[in-house]
Amino acid sequence: MAKILIPISNGFEEIEAISIIDICRRANIDVIIAAVENIQTIGAHNIKIEADCKIEDIKSDDFDMIVLPGGLPNAFTLANNNHVQILLKEFKIKNKKIGAICAAPYALHTADVLNENFTCYPSFENKIRTNGYHENDDIVIDNNVITSKGPATAMNFALEIVDILCGEEIYTNVKNGLLAK
Repeated sequence: MAKILIPISNGFEEIEAISIIDICRRANIDVIIAAVENIQTIGAHNIKIEADCKIEDIKSDDFDMIVLPGGLPNAFTLANNNHVQILLKEFKIKNKKIGAICAAPYALHTADVLNENFTCYPSFENKIRTNGYHENDDIVIDNNVITSKGPATAMNFALEIVDILCGEEIYTNVKNGLLAK
């Protein structure tokens, strides 16, 4: 069974985090939510999530993928948190999958794990770099790094993660169960 890590901090984008958690769990992916601040974390729109553990307790060897939801100030907190940055670098060195959506590719950029091609929330590329930014793509896969635009692309982003980690059959079953196009 595949296992993914989702680090979150206050101000995370709820649609992104919950879509990823829910859709991946529907595919029987083991999803662990790691709090960067308090175990109970408050999203950008005041939805509270109780994390499974603290980021300090995480070891990269226990996971197949790390996925960062966006939202503010969450994206900046992830970019400035030493534990998150070290984990991102370890995932890159170990050739594991890395994902980020919305403003969270900024945290990949600060860890120097963002590959050449990426997308993010429009205008946030100015905080990252314009070279390699795919303005018209909702999802960009560049080797082991997958990025996506924002809340409206969260479901397809999560389904792409399912496809990558579980294969086409499980992806199709989950997608059809959601009545997704």
